[in-house]
Amino acid sequence: MAGDRPGWRACVLGGAVFAVCMTGTTLPTPLYGLYQEEFGFSELTVTVVYAVYAFGVIGVLLLAGNVSDVVGRRPVLLCGLGCAALSAACFLGATGLGWLYAGRLLSGLSAGLFTGAATAFVMELAPPGGASRATFVATAANMGGLGCGPLLAGVLSQYAAGPLLLPFAVHLALVAGSAVVLLGLPETVRERRPLSTVRPRRPGLPPRVHTVFGPAAIASFVGFALFGVFTSVSPAFLAQFLNVQNRALSGLVVALAFFASTAGQLAVGRVGAARSLPWGCAGLLAGLALLAGALHWDLLALVALSAVVGGAGQGLAFRGALSALAGVSPAGERAGVISMLFVVAYAGISVPVIGVGVLAGPLGLRDAGLVFITCMAVLVVTAAVHLLRRPVPSGT
Repeated sequence: MAGDRPGWRACVLGGAVFAVCMTGTTLPTPLYGLYQEEFGFSELTVTVVYAVYAFGVIGVLLLAGNVSDVVGRRPVLLCGLGCAALSAACFLGATGLGWLYAGRLLSGLSAGLFTGAATAFVMELAPPGGASRATFVATAANMGGLGCGPLLAGVLSQYAAGPLLLPFAVHLALVAGSAVVLLGLPETVRERRPLSTVRPRRPGLPPRVHTVFGPAAIASFVGFALFGVFTSVSPAFLAQFLNVQNRALSGLVVALAFFASTAGQLAVGRVGAARSLPWGCAGLLAGLALLAGALHWDLLALVALSAVVGGAGQGLAFRGALSALAGVSPAGERAGVISMLFVVAYAGISVPVIGVGVLAGPLGLRDAGLVFITCMAVLVVTAAVHLLRRPVPSGT
């Protein structure tokens, strides 16, 4: 066991670098209200600024999702940290809306570069036989980092000077430290090739995965859409309808969804991949129902509970979807199938969120949220019915 310590130390340090990058992607969440006051834009603009991030992630996944397999993990992760640093610099120097768009796009590029490469890197750094623990480290780093972003920004902007500057200055310092840590970690790709050999891969769906992919993609879409609404417009709802002006509290409510997702993903080991997908759909439906109640009765407790229940459902459904698709995909086409699932998931983080922003103008934020909940509930019920009729094979 003592001989495994250097491997586990490297694995945990790799996870810490992963978490720092993902923290930056949700850092602006509790600050959008301040930016609205500073630059005078609408709720629709907030959702578009937020969704630009997803377009950056999708672009990287489609065009360069396999680049770290070719040139190595560390060069790709260093590029990701570079994008994260440039994103923080854009927010630090923001004098208008264009800077926010640029910062969110760069943040999406950093997340797209990290999503696959960092997960593989963390797992490859672990000692032999440590795949299960390494998966936990990668999961906790990803979702935990996403949860720490709004919490960190909320606390710093509420209780320290420079609310639109200090969170990004702190993150910039963390990124610099992460780059130093990353340079000290070993490269895990042994046979590297020139960058010129990288070709964009078009995600495909082999016929044998069609039955599983439909409900898996729908559940992933709804789960990420729920996250998108929480991280884009929930602070505005808390401020307008519940009079929650404390940005630390708003950040905590958003963080709860991501922390609950981490718990949900960890529960898949006990529940099993075959059952976690339908149970995840049930959790998502319950989370949507609680959010509808929160919007109708203006109750903060229901907002927090919907974040916890919906987040846990998202974690169960998404990791169950990944496990199920990995189990039924041919080995040579597995990466393409998983890439397609991520593309659908990140579409969920952008398209419905922009829809809420469009409807918020004529309907108001509360009614726009209720329309969103109704649409997402129909989708998740459709996925659940499909799973009841055609359950995921228990061997996946």
